[in-house]
Amino acid sequence: MKNEWLFQIAYMDAAEPWQYGFQDAATPMMQGIIDLHHDIFFFLMVILIFVLWMLVRVLWHFHYKKNPIPERIVHGTTIEIIWTIFPSIILMFIAIPSFALLYSMDEVVDPAITIKVIGHQWYWTYEYSDYNTSDEQSLTFDSYMIPEDDLELGQLRLLEVDNRVVVPAKTHLRMIITSADVLHSWAVPSLGVKCDAVPGRLNQTSIFIKREGVYYGQCSELCGTNHAFMPIVVEAVSFNDYVSWVSNKLD
Repeated sequence: MKNEWLFQIAYMDAAEPWQYGFQDAATPMMQGIIDLHHDIFFFLMVILIFVLWMLVRVLWHFHYKKNPIPERIVHGTTIEIIWTIFPSIILMFIAIPSFALLYSMDEVVDPAITIKVIGHQWYWTYEYSDYNTSDEQSLTFDSYMIPEDDLELGQLRLLEVDNRVVVPAKTHLRMIITSADVLHSWAVPSLGVKCDAVPGRLNQTSIFIKREGVYYGQCSELCGTNHAFMPIVVEAVSFNDYVSWVSNKLD
């Protein structure tokens, strides 16, 4: 029991004060985004160190006291070839994984569940269309932010909602996103999702959540006065708990 406690992991699935890095990835897409960021940052550090070294070297060796009579070299074929080829190689190493990630994010996977997301000023509507048997009986609900005065102990300010989006973990999901009024954007950082909600248009994104948890997001497109008060909460549960939740909603 003691060893199990030592190896427990607390995931960061919501924003924290003074946060600098990413939230923990809960989907393969977000893990790919984080890995690509780290790969590009490696090349950035290599280029930064090299440029700083060159600047220091130039300032040291070409100081007016050390070299009062400068050379009259206007170009050098060798160095020009080198500084053309090396950046091209670096860009190639960056482009290959970035294109692979881009195309994998656009891949359409046969989903087990389809959820329609509708943005409003200033709340979200969710429709689980797979369970609609008639217009009278449909699994549809609105999701509003919980006011600060109504928050319970442990709930997050400006991020909690009255109705969460409950989905099963380890299941392919399809989110169809649109808007009823103005531009919105359905964004959940831990899931690696940021999809615009455009009036009169259906945008689609696929999600595969690897672990159970509660994931927080917000509208990421300026949509009016209360833009900052459109949080998103996605709760990933086990399949049995999801079936129970759907049954309770349909009763």
